[in-house]
Amino acid sequence: MIRCREIEIVDLDAIADLLANGFPVRPRDYWIDGLRRLAVRETPDSFPRFGYMLEHDRTPVGALLLIHTARCDGGNISIRCNLSSWYVQPAYRSYAPMMTKVAQRHRDVTYVNISPAQWTWDAIEAQGFRRYCAGLFFSFPALSRPPRDMRVEVVRQDTQAIDGLSESDVALLARHALYGCLVLVCRAADGRAFPFVLQPMRLGRVSLPSMQMIYCADVADYIACAGAIGRFLVRRGWISVALDANGPVTGLVGIYREPIGRKYFKGPHCPRLADLSDSELVIYGP
Repeated sequence: MIRCREIEIVDLDAIADLLANGFPVRPRDYWIDGLRRLAVRETPDSFPRFGYMLEHDRTPVGALLLIHTARCDGGNISIRCNLSSWYVQPAYRSYAPMMTKVAQRHRDVTYVNISPAQWTWDAIEAQGFRRYCAGLFFSFPALSRPPRDMRVEVVRQDTQAIDGLSESDVALLARHALYGCLVLVCRAADGRAFPFVLQPMRLGRVSLPSMQMIYCADVADYIACAGAIGRFLVRRGWISVALDANGPVTGLVGIYREPIGRKYFKGPHCPRLADLSDSELVIYGP
């Protein structure tokens, strides 16, 4: 008998084994480390902490990992769910729709798929997902003119307060520093603070030392701070910052590429570009 149920703490080792077999390019530690982060991460009430699994004879034969996050937008709380990884053993794939249907049953939740394989695009769109990001813009920020008297500050995981930023902003930055991201605040001459979260990017055969923009409050902030960020990064061996885009970004020097970086969503709120915070990229890794 096949049943679908939530993944629980006692299942984590078996789920890591299953996913390591399903995704041979990822070592088992990649999965178990991410699952352990989810185990201690704050998850909205009534939503699964890890995701769902298909079980046969008390053994997992399929898994769909989920990352639920509560977000505050204009005083309203909304839930975003990152559908992060899906694998079902070939003999049981006829049961996979049961798992995906259970995982996507909440109409008030915004579901995102930020790393869809190209061969899944048609199936994702058939499920009602819409594309919100078509590609990536690889910017070269050191070629931008730096703002006068702007400082770049590194945020640590134990940071508790930052002048000019709210408590929730500081908590987001410290949390991502704990995940291993490079977290920066650009301080303008007038004291304004602009937060950024960056992460080294995997580009396969492309030998371009790139960071990926995980979070900024607005792309316009990055355009304004690019010169300062670029000089900070070049001294550390990074020459490019990739950000989600739907075309070339005015005000930045760089190269736009499609369809690398294509992303989808389904639900009431279209995700904002340049906000991949609390996603699989930081929980599990690039």
